[in-house]
Amino acid sequence: MSETDPFQILSSHIAYQNPWITVEHQDVLRPDGRPGIYGIVRFANRAVGVLPIDETGYVWMVGQFRRPVEAWSWEMPEGGVPYEEEIEAGARRELEEEVGVRAETLVKVLEMDLSNSVCDETATCFVAYGLSRGNLDPDATEVLTIKQLHFTQLLAEVEAGKIRDALTVATVYRTYHLAQTNQLPAALTQKMLAHPDGE
Repeated sequence: MSETDPFQILSSHIAYQNPWITVEHQDVLRPDGRPGIYGIVRFANRAVGVLPIDETGYVWMVGQFRRPVEAWSWEMPEGGVPYEEEIEAGARRELEEEVGVRAETLVKVLEMDLSNSVCDETATCFVAYGLSRGNLDPDATEVLTIKQLHFTQLLAEVEAGKIRDALTVATVYRTYHLAQTNQLPAALTQKMLAHPDGE
């Protein structure tokens, strides 16, 4: 098994650029030796997501219309963190901006490469607890709806395919695993996994 790049880059140039992404066009020799092209989307920021769970087991969620997929999406608070900003500080900033919540504790639960066949975007995801009210301050480009959903209901919606956002899906499953394996505070786990209607 070779861990080296099987493509040979002959030339490259920037085909498109804005403050968030750069699209790089490459002329290459493919692994089969024939000429070809490759396009890479390079991101200016790292993605971050935070799953905020309160002391009753409810999760703060954000709803918004996602233009690339032309659909409404319920997600945990997410955003972009510039490379010069510490990742946890960026996570705390996004949490407060999008749902007006601060967290006493953040636990890093995932680091992922996203769509790594066409882009270099990375993501870091956290679970947040010990919540308190902060200052809601969404970006000018964001039209957000906020709701709280009990963790068991959120897990059911993920399993039913009603929630499709990749960061949210991965973080919900990872958090469920942490709760099941006693890696979160016992009192929080009890409230998370107990059905809100007592069933």
